[in-house]
Amino acid sequence: MQATHARELLWELIKDTRFAMFTTRHHNGHLHSRPMTMQNGRVDEDDSLWFFMSKSGEPYADVLADPTVNVAFANPSKDHYVSVSGTATVVDDLSRKKELWNKAAAAWFEGGVEDPDLGLVRVRITHASYWDVKESKLVQLYALAKAALTGKRPGDLGQHGDVRMH
Repeated sequence: MQATHARELLWELIKDTRFAMFTTRHHNGHLHSRPMTMQNGRVDEDDSLWFFMSKSGEPYADVLADPTVNVAFANPSKDHYVSVSGTATVVDDLSRKKELWNKAAAAWFEGGVEDPDLGLVRVRITHASYWDVKESKLVQLYALAKAALTGKRPGDLGQHGDVRMH
């Protein structure tokens, strides 16, 4: 799949889901997931997702120790589900922070965009898997009920695919 098309498809599936579960590997080896707010208004040309994090928090420390992360988006009302694998890096760029700054971020960082605790993390997308259910809820319920009665798996209710960015 062409990179531009892949980026557009991915953005179409996640643009209305601002909150994601951001998964890091903790220093004890366990995977830890936390809800985070994606700061992007779009998926950038460099295939990145942006997040503000507290420099004193565990997610930030986890990213510094092991940059391999997963970001999972779920929008049940639209039946869009996306799992993004990528590499996280800390970016010290005041102009980018200003570009992404918003009122929601201000609630977490009282010192504003220049708060010394404000960390900016970029997740460069390497791979994404998505599930996009096209059928209505009624059709889904019917297919599931039929499967329960017949013992046969429900038919294909949507689209599943993978997107490789790099």
